[in-house]
Amino acid sequence: MFEGADMILVHHVGAKSGTERVTPLVHFPEDDQRTIIVASAGGAPKHPAWFHNLKANPKIGVEVGTETYTVVAEEVTGAERDELWERITAKASGFADYQAKTERTIPLVRLTRVS
Repeated sequence: MFEGADMILVHHVGAKSGTERVTPLVHFPEDDQRTIIVASAGGAPKHPAWFHNLKANPKIGVEVGTETYTVVAEEVTGAERDELWERITAKASGFADYQAKTERTIPLVRLTRVS
């Protein structure tokens, strides 16, 4: 479904366990400092665990291609989220399919590179 999509490895720390985990996700670059990830969980009724981990511990590491760097994660809300959602689902309609499977609003998370 997401063949050829831009991928990112998100290193996050368990909110309860403190264990480091790595999750591969599709991402949507905004510019060279910021990218968006989607907390779809395939349309499951609950947010993915990594979303809760990023809310608890927003400063994380990511890998894109051969580059590794630190970012700060922040949920995008309101009209900005809605605008981004339209752009994302236009590029990757599978996310719209996921939204149709669930009653929750699928969160978007902006990862901003830190120096």
